[in-house]
Amino acid sequence: MSEKNDKENQQMTSPQDGLMSKIAQELASASTNTEDFYADLKPFANFEQLTNFDRYLPLPDDWFIGVADVVQSTRAIEIGRYKAVNTVAAAVLVAITNALPRLGFPYVFGGDGATVALPGKYLDDVRYELARTAAWAEDSLGLVLRVTIVPVSEIRAAGHDVRVARYAASENVSYAMFTGGGVAWAETQLKKGEFAIHRAPLDAKPNLSGLYCGFGPIPTEQGVILSIIALPLEDQASYRALVADVLTLIEFSSRRSGHPLPEGGPLPSWLGGEIQRLLSRDSPHANLLTAAADALRAIKTRIVLAAGIRIGRFEPSKYRREMWQNTDFRKFDDGLKMTVDCSPEIAEAIEARLIFAERSGVCLAGTHRQKSAHLTCYVPSNIQSDHVHFVDGADGGYAAAAAKKRRVRLPRGTNGHYRANRSIDAGERPHRD
Repeated sequence: MSEKNDKENQQMTSPQDGLMSKIAQELASASTNTEDFYADLKPFANFEQLTNFDRYLPLPDDWFIGVADVVQSTRAIEIGRYKAVNTVAAAVLVAITNALPRLGFPYVFGGDGATVALPGKYLDDVRYELARTAAWAEDSLGLVLRVTIVPVSEIRAAGHDVRVARYAASENVSYAMFTGGGVAWAETQLKKGEFAIHRAPLDAKPNLSGLYCGFGPIPTEQGVILSIIALPLEDQASYRALVADVLTLIEFSSRRSGHPLPEGGPLPSWLGGEIQRLLSRDSPHANLLTAAADALRAIKTRIVLAAGIRIGRFEPSKYRREMWQNTDFRKFDDGLKMTVDCSPEIAEAIEARLIFAERSGVCLAGTHRQKSAHLTCYVPSNIQSDHVHFVDGADGGYAAAAAKKRRVRLPRGTNGHYRANRSIDAGERPHRD
């Protein structure tokens, strides 16, 4: 059966599926020429400008938000499956990017989930990729991935907004920053089962070319890998001061602005790891020959990168430097999220500042300490410089930090601040479980 026919055979049969078909028709009929909206946004290179909310522009009404999260991710991480959880989250972004390689669109890697935003004309393509990624996650890794698509128009009708900016992590890569509270609202709809997308049939697999997770834990150099989440409440000026204080503590008291990777770039594990071996195979089934081939491939990769052996146009030392430059260790996803390497003393100072801000009603915050970071990569071409690298704590990360937050009110309004409306459990946003 061709992929096209397979795609057509997944047409909607449930009431929820019928709703998605109706949404697709409405977005198609309302579609305007907004495809270049995100590509036309001018990136900012100074991360301290992330709380300049005038920089964030509203997504067009004919766009939609796609949200995915791993069910019971906290439990999976507790039993040591953090690499599998991170891989599934990154797979969502890789599958959609590979399906739409010429389209630049905003996305955020959340550790145990991911968020994307795209023009309405691509709804069927994204729905298809989300369904296949959910099937692959469950069939190959035993993780349930729930996925949904929510139109921006529905988000605004509910009193929220989605605004986006671009942060240039390097001259080669930029990452999206979201504010407005609309992404958080979309995640609550995901948990309720609204706008839900069913997984694809058994053994469906998206195109995950370029997804790489062959790195082992990357140890701290200063004592602590600190995962930080700080969601703004109502006082914009105070929140800006809080972010400035946290960034100052990191900038002046830790190396490399808290970057959790060594500046020369990390080295992969000698044998790559089971998940990377799974990704490298055409078939999920292994025998002695495929296992030996997987091991040799991983060993070769390690030697080439460690020794800086140039192969054709591939320059290992340049690639490793770009890894460090292109990493998403800090972002704004309806709130500050960072994974930083710092000393225990700086971790204590950051946590004290966040606690003070919480007690003052400025933010809702959570942190988590661990001894190493984890890296998941998307490398569409190893001779181009636009490869991207998603970092999280290797022992709980963002999920554990979010679980430590207290209760919060769902954001409402267009300024990205959390206001009293519908109470939700703090562990639900941005922690997805």
